Amino acid sequence: MNEIAAGVVGLFVLLLLFATGIELGFGMALVGFVGFIYLNGTHAAVQLVARDIYEVVTNYGYTVFPLFILMGQIGFNSGIAVRLYDAANKFMGHIPGGLAIATVAGASGFKAICGSATATAATFASVSIPEMDRYGYDRRLSTGIVAIVGTLGCIIPPSVVLILYGLLTEQSIGRLFLAGMIPGIIIAIFFTGIIYVWAKINPKIAPLSEKSTWSARVRTLPEVGWIVLVFILVVGGIMAGFFTPTEAGGIGTFAILILALMKRSLNFRGYVKSIKEALGTAVMILMLIAGSVILGHFIAVTTIPQKAADWVVQLPVNRYVILFMICIIYELGGSFIDDLAFMILATPIFYPAVLKLGFDPIWFGIVVGVVVMIGVVIPPVAVCVFVVKNITKEPIGRIYRGVAPFLISLIVMWGLLFLFPQLALWLPSVFFN
Repeated sequence: MNEIAAGVVGLFVLLLLFATGIELGFGMALVGFVGFIYLNGTHAAVQLVARDIYEVVTNYGYTVFPLFILMGQIGFNSGIAVRLYDAANKFMGHIPGGLAIATVAGASGFKAICGSATATAATFASVSIPEMDRYGYDRRLSTGIVAIVGTLGCIIPPSVVLILYGLLTEQSIGRLFLAGMIPGIIIAIFFTGIIYVWAKINPKIAPLSEKSTWSARVRTLPEVGWIVLVFILVVGGIMAGFFTPTEAGGIGTFAILILALMKRSLNFRGYVKSIKEALGTAVMILMLIAGSVILGHFIAVTTIPQKAADWVVQLPVNRYVILFMICIIYELGGSFIDDLAFMILATPIFYPAVLKLGFDPIWFGIVVGVVVMIGVVIPPVAVCVFVVKNITKEPIGRIYRGVAPFLISLIVMWGLLFLFPQLALWLPSVFFN
């Protein structure tokens, strides 16, 4: 069996392992290790695994994960999301679909400090759905918007997806953060428009709430102002070159911690809980990366990425058709295993082909981000939908019926990125050139 055949067999075995429920990082590491033994011998494989794991866990660049994740968990456990939702509700609750629109606004603000889609879905499932229930909102709308709004964290900075993509492809995380801002804002506007039109067509689905006074609204503005200030500090500092993404994560985490202590909304138990949750998530991501690096070295030896890139470039079809096929593979793969894990697995394989086709790597990163946004809410592995179901105990079919209209807007955004690449590339070109 030659190298390419060994690589194909290894990938097939990996899919079988995923079906057994094995941890994804361990599955990738196991296939990469055994495959490297087959091609290069046991001694070389043992050295490879030892070196790859050591380099991942000691890589300074990867310290960005626990810091940004900790920043989000402190924000989550200190009730910052609740206060952001309350501020948005005061301004928007009285318009058609106002509470659902407030959920989009509050979640968009929360994304400025939290890059986790599932954490956002869990937060607003606990915060906004009970409030919408109180005003008689249809559960299709309330659960659907909460399930889908968490996906904004895939491209609105600080996004774990974009950080991972940047590290895997050696692209500037600052550029990626900037590239995701306009598409993220457009998607949030799409969500808002869908809610408003839906509520106008069927007022019973979203009864109006009482209108807040201006004095009540003004009192909530400091909550929003502090989050905007942290966002400018973190993202603006990266863009201006004042500090690296890792330093930005540390500064942002410290700023959110100080804010929580000033508000007296975080006790010692909540702080310890935040550290434990952030550490667990960060270790999971690092294990995924270590497994993908080991598997990637095995796949590199098989020459599959190079051969695939050469074959793709020579296909007698438009390069956008090829990229569309690559995105479909991302969606199909993410339908059976965790989308983040499949992104880590697939990006090193497809990235050389994308470069040979002449696509901008920053633009492709945002395309991948939108693809992951779609993946986390479509079956069978729809983590954001599962989070909302577990919290609300709502039938999963009803949640999907609420998700469907918003899913269309993600697909539209995906298409707009193909038609107008400058939606992702304009801001990086302004700030970095």
